[in-house]
Amino acid sequence: MTQDDATHAPHTPHQPYGTPEVPRVAVRGEARIEVDPEIARIGITVSARGTDRRTALEDLTRRNNTVLDLIKSYGDPVEELETGAFSITPELTRHGRAERIRAYHGRVHITAELNDFTTLGELTTRLADLELTQVDGPWWALRPTSPAHGQARRQAVLEAVQRAREYAEALGANLAALVELADLGAENAEPFPTHPGGGMRTMAFSTTEDAGPPPLDLEPQRQTVHAQVNARFTMTPPQL
Repeated sequence: MTQDDATHAPHTPHQPYGTPEVPRVAVRGEARIEVDPEIARIGITVSARGTDRRTALEDLTRRNNTVLDLIKSYGDPVEELETGAFSITPELTRHGRAERIRAYHGRVHITAELNDFTTLGELTTRLADLELTQVDGPWWALRPTSPAHGQARRQAVLEAVQRAREYAEALGANLAALVELADLGAENAEPFPTHPGGGMRTMAFSTTEDAGPPPLDLEPQRQTVHAQVNARFTMTPPQL
């Protein structure tokens, strides 16, 4: 065959099928485990309102610093502390043709991530007790590097091997070799959700009192880790 013939030769797609001498079996392995959460996230919204822009900004800055100082005072249990959106919005009068500003509303959004849930209960209560401060959460989660993910993947692989072995034994055959092992949807992976876990609670703001409120008793929500794999094996000829 010439080089030109080889160039125009029809391409035969690879077929993932076995032969009577070397049959294949394809299975899916799944695992679902429940573990305790490792971290918890809370969202804090600090607000301020003033009749002029400067007053609103000064009050917002003071309250924001109070919140940040309180969170930072807990030290190592706070793994992450981030300031998100900031806004200062004029409120116009409802009547009259002229665009007159009635007041200014300011807001700052803060996110904190903690690894100590006893500290979390105390901190959320103290934050919710601050002036014009709203607390949302917690959102329970596992770290991306959590050993639980590897545990689930290993169980999924073991389940795939066991399932394939049962199919082969039903035919009087034995597994011979692994041909392919792949995550489900590995070629069309989708991003993980922004807020894994759940159990959101919301606490409205209140004014600060001399005696601090008792710590909030939070029950961590167990996390479900799910793993799926596709596996293909060859097996010995069946005894039909």
